[in-house]
Amino acid sequence: MASAEPLVIEFEVGVAPAHAFATWTERCATWWPRSHTMSGDPSAITFEPRAGGRIVEHAAGAEHDWGEVLEWDPPSRLRCLWHPFFDRGEATELDVTFRAVGTGTAIRLEQTGFERLGDSGPPRRRRTSGAWGVVSAAFADALRAG
Repeated sequence: MASAEPLVIEFEVGVAPAHAFATWTERCATWWPRSHTMSGDPSAITFEPRAGGRIVEHAAGAEHDWGEVLEWDPPSRLRCLWHPFFDRGEATELDVTFRAVGTGTAIRLEQTGFERLGDSGPPRRRRTSGAWGVVSAAFADALRAG
């Protein structure tokens, strides 16, 4: 049986939660590492701002579904089904929270549902952990750069 332990990544950025949330959800294509996209060169990555909204990578006239918004609560929380590179039936759940701390924001990503993937869950969880390290660093770098 695969572990049900959630994958958690936590880090802080030096901007207000509203700015961090907007950068994550409205300007994703400006900072998301190209190596961690389906097309390698997205023109946009959109989050439809509502429960039931799609998360989509747009590139060269094509759309690549990344997930579906489950909860949209700006500027504090985004919860979604998450399946870039996989069919929706293999989606995990991603919960991203943005909490004011001092002069910045504490961001917590919690990804669950790897146990539903059977034997492929543990290796995917390991790969995903490394990917979130790259993505979170790119996000923090983009916020530092302005």
